[in-house]
Amino acid sequence: MGLSISALSNLSGVSISSLKRYEATSGVPKASKGHLQLLRNVFQAHGIEFVGTPDDRPGIRVDTLRR
Repeated sequence: MGLSISALSNLSGVSISSLKRYEATSGVPKASKGHLQLLRNVFQAHGIEFVGTPDDRPGIRVDTLRR
Protein backbone atom coordinates (compact mmCIF):
# COMPACT_ATOMS: atom_id res chain seq x y z
CA MET A 1 0.00 0.00 0.00
CA GLY A 2 2.90 2.32 0.61
CA LEU A 3 1.42 3.99 3.70
CA SER A 4 3.58 4.97 6.63
CA ILE A 5 2.30 4.27 10.12
CA SER A 6 1.77 8.01 10.51
CA ALA A 7 -0.33 8.17 7.32
CA LEU A 8 -2.35 5.12 8.38
CA SER A 9 -2.98 6.76 11.74
CA ASN A 10 -4.13 9.98 10.07
CA LEU A 11 -6.41 8.20 7.61
CA SER A 12 -7.95 5.83 10.15
CA GLY A 13 -8.04 7.91 13.31
CA VAL A 14 -6.28 5.09 15.20
CA SER A 15 -3.32 6.25 17.29
CA ILE A 16 0.23 5.40 16.29
CA SER A 17 0.80 3.64 19.63
CA SER A 18 -2.24 1.40 19.01
CA LEU A 19 -1.07 0.63 15.47
CA LYS A 20 2.39 -0.33 16.74
CA ARG A 21 0.83 -2.58 19.38
CA TYR A 22 -1.40 -4.26 16.76
CA GLU A 23 1.54 -4.68 14.39
CA ALA A 24 3.57 -6.47 17.07
CA THR A 25 0.75 -8.98 17.67
CA SER A 26 0.60 -12.36 15.99
CA GLY A 27 -2.88 -13.09 14.63
CA VAL A 28 -5.89 -10.87 15.22
CA PRO A 29 -4.93 -8.07 17.61
CA LYS A 30 -6.87 -7.38 20.78
CA ALA A 31 -8.51 -4.22 19.55
CA SER A 32 -11.93 -2.67 19.67
CA LYS A 33 -14.24 -3.61 16.83
CA GLY A 34 -14.39 0.10 16.07
CA HIS A 35 -10.62 0.31 15.50
CA LEU A 36 -10.63 -2.81 13.36
CA GLN A 37 -13.46 -1.42 11.24
CA LEU A 38 -11.65 1.93 10.81
CA LEU A 39 -8.52 0.10 9.63
CA ARG A 40 -10.52 -2.18 7.35
CA ASN A 41 -12.12 0.88 5.72
CA VAL A 42 -8.70 2.39 4.96
CA PHE A 43 -7.36 -0.91 3.61
CA GLN A 44 -10.40 -1.40 1.39
CA ALA A 45 -10.09 2.16 0.07
CA HIS A 46 -6.54 1.24 -0.96
CA GLY A 47 -7.48 -1.91 -2.88
CA ILE A 48 -7.37 -4.60 -0.19
CA GLU A 49 -10.35 -6.99 -0.27
CA PHE A 50 -11.06 -9.16 2.76
CA VAL A 51 -12.27 -12.66 1.88
CA GLY A 52 -13.49 -15.66 3.86
CA THR A 53 -14.57 -15.55 7.47
CA PRO A 54 -12.50 -15.59 10.66
CA ASP A 55 -13.41 -19.26 11.10
CA ASP A 56 -13.15 -20.39 7.49
CA ARG A 57 -10.05 -19.55 5.45
CA PRO A 58 -9.73 -15.81 6.08
CA GLY A 59 -7.50 -13.87 3.75
CA ILE A 60 -7.06 -10.85 1.55
CA ARG A 61 -6.90 -10.06 -2.15
CA VAL A 62 -4.93 -7.11 -3.46
CA ASP A 63 -6.36 -5.14 -6.37
CA THR A 64 -3.10 -4.47 -8.20
CA LEU A 65 -4.82 -2.11 -10.64
CA ARG A 66 -5.69 0.28 -7.80
CA ARG A 67 -2.15 0.39 -6.39
